[in-house]
Amino acid sequence: MPLDNDDDSNTVLIIGGTRFIGRHLVDELARNKYDISIFTRGNRELFSGDKQIEHLEGDRTNTNALKRAKRTVSPDIVFDMVAYKPEHVRTATSIFSNVDSYVYVSSGYAYNQVPPVARTSTHDVPLREGVTKLHSYPEDTAEISNASYGEKKAEGDRIVFNAAKNNVHAMSVRPMVVYGPYDHTERFAYWVNRVNNYDRVLVPGGGESLQHLAYVKDVARALRIVAEQGEPGEAYNVADENTFSLAQGLAIISDNLNTDIELVAASERELSVHKLSASDFPLYVPAPTMVSLQKLKSLGWTSTNRTKAVSKTIDAHLETERTGENIGPSREAESAAIQDIIK
Repeated sequence: MPLDNDDDSNTVLIIGGTRFIGRHLVDELARNKYDISIFTRGNRELFSGDKQIEHLEGDRTNTNALKRAKRTVSPDIVFDMVAYKPEHVRTATSIFSNVDSYVYVSSGYAYNQVPPVARTSTHDVPLREGVTKLHSYPEDTAEISNASYGEKKAEGDRIVFNAAKNNVHAMSVRPMVVYGPYDHTERFAYWVNRVNNYDRVLVPGGGESLQHLAYVKDVARALRIVAEQGEPGEAYNVADENTFSLAQGLAIISDNLNTDIELVAASERELSVHKLSASDFPLYVPAPTMVSLQKLKSLGWTSTNRTKAVSKTIDAHLETERTGENIGPSREAESAAIQDIIK
């Protein structure tokens, strides 16, 4: 049942929420007049002075601390931003079993085809909630410690689904790769830096890599809408409605920065000469990785115009001097490959 977000009694508890997606979620909820409490291990200064936001300090792995947070806040809605292990979700859905909405931030990586290792005939395009299979989770206790991020997120989804069967109003949101202001991963910043500083930019393949991205403000809005209108036991994908290939993204960045660049396409063989691989480049995928947005759009969600989203992201990266230099090929290796290809 949709919540009445005009009701002053709608109180929100955000577990985590001070680094990237959570910062935008706080802004989204504040604009919609929610009373907000953030439960984190620290970073009290980020929202200090904002009377609409209360900060509770504690460790989400501490069950008693979560229980104290529940008693202190009496939340109507809980957003779980940092449930990285299945046991985090299991504990939270138990403690917050009687809230109006518990929203688990999962990931598109919960799907067993993400990240794709190669283009195959069985690769789903798009990936659909309830249709595309999720990663399995190790049954052997000895193997659990080696479970991947996607396997853990998928198991968290299954815990949410099971909790809903027991009348817990729990839902899952699966963002694809998120970009936007405050992005500490610097995946997008790598390409902004390349376009902003160099005339020639090396791209794996021909830049046709198609990785579905999600603008962070759209993710925040999706979280709020799912909390208000989502159905218990359901998962909702979130990503840009109008996605773009790597080459298209670089063109949008170039237009925004009013600069001309030459994209230099590199095959896997040409990259290997310089001890590089296509997978070394941020946002590269060997096969199209897209998700269906039908379920989320049915709740009234829409995404930001992609040019506007990229522009806001560029401005933020330039202002904070994020370069992504440490997450992709060095410029030296890139330049050497470019020279070999164009000579």
